[in-house]
Amino acid sequence: MASSLTTTSTGTSGSEKTFFGHPRGLATLFMTEMWERFSYYGMRALLVLYLVSGGADAATGSQGGGLAMTAATSTAIYSVYVSMVYLMAMPGGWFGDRVWGARKTVTIAGFVIMAGHASLALPGQAMFFVGLALVAVGSGLLKANISTMVGHLYDGPDDPRRDGGFTLFYVGINLGAFVAPFVVGTVGEKVNWHLGFALAALGMGVGLVQFLFGTKHLSAKSTIVPNPLSPAERKGILVKVALVVVLAAAFYGVVVALGMYTLNWALVPITLAGLIIPIAVLVRIKRDKDLDRTEQSKMTGYIWFFVAAAVFWMIYDQGGSTLSLFADDKTADTVFGFGFPATWYQSLNPLFVMALAPVFAWLWLWLARKNQEPNTIVKFTMGLVLVGASFFVFIVPMNMAGDGTKVSPMWLVTIYMIQTIGELCLSPVGLSVTTKMAPQKYASQMMGVWFLAVTAGDCATGLLSLAGVDLNGTGIIALEAALAVLAGFAIYMYRKKVQSLMGSVH
Repeated sequence: MASSLTTTSTGTSGSEKTFFGHPRGLATLFMTEMWERFSYYGMRALLVLYLVSGGADAATGSQGGGLAMTAATSTAIYSVYVSMVYLMAMPGGWFGDRVWGARKTVTIAGFVIMAGHASLALPGQAMFFVGLALVAVGSGLLKANISTMVGHLYDGPDDPRRDGGFTLFYVGINLGAFVAPFVVGTVGEKVNWHLGFALAALGMGVGLVQFLFGTKHLSAKSTIVPNPLSPAERKGILVKVALVVVLAAAFYGVVVALGMYTLNWALVPITLAGLIIPIAVLVRIKRDKDLDRTEQSKMTGYIWFFVAAAVFWMIYDQGGSTLSLFADDKTADTVFGFGFPATWYQSLNPLFVMALAPVFAWLWLWLARKNQEPNTIVKFTMGLVLVGASFFVFIVPMNMAGDGTKVSPMWLVTIYMIQTIGELCLSPVGLSVTTKMAPQKYASQMMGVWFLAVTAGDCATGLLSLAGVDLNGTGIIALEAALAVLAGFAIYMYRKKVQSLMGSVH
């Protein structure tokens, strides 16, 4: 690969600067995504700790100034928030395709995200929830469209640089996620929560500024609206949205007027929607009479992978809630005399991804050359068993900390590493199988369907918390671990049936 920003020749425009041998626009998108992930993961590292701060479930000696919520409520809010980020990826892609185009959508998303973090930087529960909503909406708008713009930089799917470009882009995601807890997390946890949220806003601001200056390097395709709404469609959608808003405002107005409103009046409907919408989307696609027999069969097979992924993400995403609370309250915060805040644990996953992803890429290729590479079903089984195993391991330090003992940080390091290995077995394969099994009619929408598995998994966690289940207890941790392992064995035991449904996809 060429060095960053070196000059190379092109066949059409003489010479232009490149980014590690890739189109110069990749540097703009790399930096935009890096700073957006910096803001997102920095805020996420603080979220649960801020929610419990000042309350009975906060760690002894932690700073006050938070919202003094219980661990159960905090976990529910965290789970609902993460699920909404991924749920909004589908309408985000729709806006890019039908309303604004990818480039304008990402620009607007950047401003919305920055406004969300700025709202979090202001004290008060009302501003907190406004901020969460803005970040979720903005992240969904950006997430769905920035990857599309990466694809626009290349000469179609057969461009030999394309896979390498997405790999570099993925590095940007993990680089931002890795650095954020050290900066935003440390300042927020040790100095002031709202100053930490302000740093997240600043990070998104930096990313937005360099994006606006770098748009000249992006493909002209990113400004095009591929399938613009007709005036009649636009009017119909506006009427429907207005009707929903009016009905929701009227309903909650009555609830507030009767003095019945609690936080659950907002959390429970959102959580249920996060479970119902993925099911409804899958049912709608599955029942589409335009799909031929082969596509119907593949969709039936895909549902197996979707459910398995939802179980995986239900456990995996507790790394920022259940594991974060355990790190804050029951894990030693020093290693060889060096002290560190609990938010630093959130850097472990992106660190392990950056370290292990090339190893796994090499391993699959090496096994493929020997005709021994595991197929998609086996890789999914490995991912589920590993994420389940991570929670079986988690039971050990939970029991050790039962008498107030602070456990070694290496327990959490081990758990996060096992989960990351599971992620590398399941997540990239899930993305790949989604594109391979997508019906032609829904080719551009199926990636959003894959993200709905994250929504469903996180909403399942949120619903358990809202139902009063103690997600920080050994019993539920063991149950979740067993569920993941059993799901892995189930998909493996029925592998011949699933493979027959997949047709030619392996």
